[in-house]
Amino acid sequence: MPRKIRALVVDDEPIARRTLRLLLAEESEVELIGECGSVEALEIIPRERPDLLFLDVQMPEVDGFQLLERVGIETVPAVVFVTAWDRHARKAFDVDAVDFLLKPFDDERFAAAMRRVRLALSQQASAPAGTGDARSPAEQAEPPRYLRRLLIRVGDRLTVLDVNDVDWIEAADYYASLHARGGTHLVRQTMADLERSLDPARFFRLHRSSIVNLDRIRQMVPHVKGEYAVVLHDGTTLRMSRGRLEELQGRLSR
Repeated sequence: MPRKIRALVVDDEPIARRTLRLLLAEESEVELIGECGSVEALEIIPRERPDLLFLDVQMPEVDGFQLLERVGIETVPAVVFVTAWDRHARKAFDVDAVDFLLKPFDDERFAAAMRRVRLALSQQASAPAGTGDARSPAEQAEPPRYLRRLLIRVGDRLTVLDVNDVDWIEAADYYASLHARGGTHLVRQTMADLERSLDPARFFRLHRSSIVNLDRIRQMVPHVKGEYAVVLHDGTTLRMSRGRLEELQGRLSR
């Protein structure tokens, strides 16, 4: 039987900590190992190495983003930001947060965040050695299940879109823009959510603002300052983050 997911709550507000403590008490597979402010967390996180971190953004002395910079985002497999300010959402997902809970949130929204946490941890646990952090206790007997279909709105209708029809995905604030079938469709999902939900054998994160269908890539070309760009079959050119070329070549050669 796998051990429980070890969670730490970092928030300077006692009421916020109490809310999360009560909600986590209903999660049978989660063990709350502590509650603290940001300064205490600088010592607790490296020592206890929690699997899951509920992290407020605006805190005195050290804010949530500064805290992650100091301890290293890679030291915590799953981070859920909890804040009253939605302006921090974009930055939260830029550091690959699992979810972003906007205060006040209800039980249903918290349950959705926990589903994303379990999915993220199970995918990390099933990743091959050396490709990610596999410390998570949320090991699953079944292989990860990736998205096969998306519901998109076309006019007043909801249309089913096969993910294999997606050419590439672009970040659009709190949404993602799907480029597929010669059109563009907005979905209310973050890039981080989509990246975790899509089969890595088919989709690749080129840049924090773009994900590409590997089957659509025609070539990689030099861009600027040693970087490369990816050219799709329809001529679309997408920028690729520095250092991603080697990994992309490995994915394409499999």
